[in-house]
Amino acid sequence: MFEKGQYIIYGRSGICKVEDITHLSIAGADKKKLYYVLAPLSSKGSKVYFPVEKKKAHARELITEAEAWELLDEIRDIKEIRVSNEKFREDTYKQAFDSGDYRQWVAMIKTLYQRRNARFAQGKKMAATDERYLKMTEEALYSELAFVLKKKKDEMGTFITEYITTPTNRT
Repeated sequence: MFEKGQYIIYGRSGICKVEDITHLSIAGADKKKLYYVLAPLSSKGSKVYFPVEKKKAHARELITEAEAWELLDEIRDIKEIRVSNEKFREDTYKQAFDSGDYRQWVAMIKTLYQRRNARFAQGKKMAATDERYLKMTEEALYSELAFVLKKKKDEMGTFITEYITTPTNRT
């Protein structure tokens, strides 16, 4: 169970602050159930509600700072996602993204960079599906890493690249 004041990852809402754990008195809500009241950091003023008892809520605790550094140390060793059938490429991306697993996110970003570079080498543009999932996944991963490492999100791509090429640089 999450606690009031805690920051968590909630599905596609990204980083959210647990503002309250309460019974809701709004239409459509089961008044007997406890709900998390979340405030997504990416959408000022908006609220997200989900039942405390919901098992498949796609909610998890944020990565810790130690886990973030460990992930950065592992990035070079994380393998790209293999898609055996092109018809299922988007399903594979969706499953990896929705897993909330930041190692899967790294694998997907690496896969999409590799596909983008291969397409550019052939004189082609990046496929729209690839571009959409690359943006979503970078947003999710970079936001979380920036938050726990106290960095700026828009600098995370450069920071990660520099970090993995000079791994002793932990600033």
